[in-house]
Amino acid sequence: MKKKYGVFDIIGPIMIGPSSSHTAGAAKLAKIARGIAGEEPLEVNFYLHGSFSKTYKGHGTDRALVAGILGMDPSDDNLKESLKFARAKGMKVSFSEKDLGDVHPNTVMVEMILNDGKEVTVTGSSIGGGAVEISNIDGEEIQFSGNYPTLLISQRDVPGVVANVSKLLYDSGVNIAYMSLFRSQKGRDAMMIFELDQNIDAAILQRLAEVDCVEHVKFVPLTSNVINYPVV
Repeated sequence: MKKKYGVFDIIGPIMIGPSSSHTAGAAKLAKIARGIAGEEPLEVNFYLHGSFSKTYKGHGTDRALVAGILGMDPSDDNLKESLKFARAKGMKVSFSEKDLGDVHPNTVMVEMILNDGKEVTVTGSSIGGGAVEISNIDGEEIQFSGNYPTLLISQRDVPGVVANVSKLLYDSGVNIAYMSLFRSQKGRDAMMIFELDQNIDAAILQRLAEVDCVEHVKFVPLTSNVINYPVV
C-alpha cells in the first residue's frame, strides 16, 4: 500500500514540513532556546514577528516551535504532533503577534518560565534554508548561528579575561571555530561567545566558571538526542 504524504511529511532529507524557514528553522531556533534555558520549561510564550505571525498555523511554525522546545530536531517524525505532546506534559504554550522592531520577518521571541520560576528570553530569526541566527538573550544583544556547540560566558569587562578563557580552552584541547565579544558599555558587563568544534564536558565548564571575573557560564551543545515523549 502506497503511503500518502501530507503537508507536514518529509520534503527533502532533513526536515518535516512545508518550509525550511517556517518549520525547519523554527524548530532549530526553539531547540537552541531550550538549550540556553538549560532545561525543559513549564511555560512558553512565543512572540511572533512579521511573516511568522501571519502564517504560523498554515506553515506549521507553531508545531515546529513547540517541537524544538521539546528537544526535537527538524527531521523528527513526531514534530507534527508536538502540540499534543506538550499538552500531555502539562506544558503551557501560547502564541501572539508582536512587533520586534527592525529585524528579519521570520523572527520569534521565546519567553520560557522554568521550574524554579526563573524566566529566560531568547530572540532569534530563521534566515532561510533552515539556517538561524540568535540575536538576543535576556535583553542582551548578541549574535551566533547555532551551527556549532556554543559557549556563552558572562564576564566583567576587564583586561585579561578573554585571554585566560581562551588559554583554558587551548589547554583543554578545545578548538575555537568563531569567537565574539559583546558589551553594553566599556568596563561594565560583557559576554563572550565561543562557537566550538566539539562539545565540552562539565569539568571544563567548572574550570571556566572559576576564572577570575567570569560571572556565569552556559553551554549549548550540538546534539541530536532521542527524546522520549509521553503517550498521547
